[in-house]
Amino acid sequence: MKRVKSACLCQTLHFLLKEDLGRDYAAKLVQQEVQHYKDGLDRSGTKYKILEETVQPDGSVIIRIKKQYNNTNVGDYFD
Repeated sequence: MKRVKSACLCQTLHFLLKEDLGRDYAAKLVQQEVQHYKDGLDRSGTKYKILEETVQPDGSVIIRIKKQYNNTNVGDYFD
């Protein structure tokens, strides 16, 4: 029998601009979407660590993140 002692997800998320909007407005919406995503993680109590957050030349945002999987113990993944 095996049991998961600790776990986390490593993800790279790309928040893209909507193409049918003006560039400046679309970039502002992307920033709001990124903040909404982070707020959602905080509200749900998900443990996470942002490894890198990069704004691309077109205004889109790429985030590399480690986050808790379900309610599993994260062990030493965030040390």
